[in-house]
Amino acid sequence: MLADLPGDDILLCQITSQKNNDQFSVPLTNVGFTSGSLPSDSFIRPTRIFTADKNIIVTKAGTIKTAIVNTVSLKIIELIK
Repeated sequence: MLADLPGDDILLCQITSQKNNDQFSVPLTNVGFTSGSLPSDSFIRPTRIFTADKNIIVTKAGTIKTAIVNTVSLKIIELIK
């Protein structure tokens, strides 16, 4: 989750296990979590940001380390410059 917005919305960034040639993708392995995990190595895709209703979230996979969140934030800033 990138941000908990007012009301029922949250701002999210896509995470996928599919390799891609997106220069902004940030690799995410299980060592990148402070808690929880994903079934396979994945990529956070800052080029794929979206909002969703928090009521559709069924489960939380885990919490990503601050260093990775900071890397994703810097990639987003780089994108919108």
